[in-house]
Amino acid sequence: MGLTAEQLTQGLDTVAAGEPAIASALALAGYPEPRIRETGYRTLLRTIVGQQVSVAAASSMWRKLEAQLGEDIPPELLLEQDFDTLRACGLSRQKQGYARSLCELVVSGELDLSDLPADDEEAIALLTRIKGIGRWSAEIYLLFAEGRADIWPAGDLAVQVGIGRILGLEERPSEKATRELAEGWRPHRGAVAILTWHCYNNPAL
Repeated sequence: MGLTAEQLTQGLDTVAAGEPAIASALALAGYPEPRIRETGYRTLLRTIVGQQVSVAAASSMWRKLEAQLGEDIPPELLLEQDFDTLRACGLSRQKQGYARSLCELVVSGELDLSDLPADDEEAIALLTRIKGIGRWSAEIYLLFAEGRADIWPAGDLAVQVGIGRILGLEERPSEKATRELAEGWRPHRGAVAILTWHCYNNPAL
């Protein structure tokens, strides 16, 4: 469960009270809509399926997986499938490797998605043990699925561009600079991140 509209509003209002540029962005662009995904294995599997392919291609692969393995796509059942079966669903050798890595960690109990560490960096470290899940994917999962309020995906291009526009910077800030810019917005950086996506292509800014 991601950050609710109420949580977004509260977090952004708190930051805006001390950051005039955020207050100005809210006045011009309005509050962003919540971005919510379900928690658990299916969301991470869908992330893997969707990497480096179009939305249409990812949806097609997902439908084929559901047809082959059932709507829940149980990790135990996916691990039982051979290469050709998963290839027929559209999964390349690389995607199969990533999907199996996720399933193996879930089935073995090494990754309990119902009880990730409360510390964000520890949770990110655990999620990135999955092959194919980097820091950005882990951060997006924690923000959109778990609704962790202080996640700040500084490596995201749209976050960098969006915060640059909000703050009136002449150039897009680097990942390091983007991370440093947000230090004063703890513990509400997740709400600001969602605002940056909202402002990324907003003509009002």
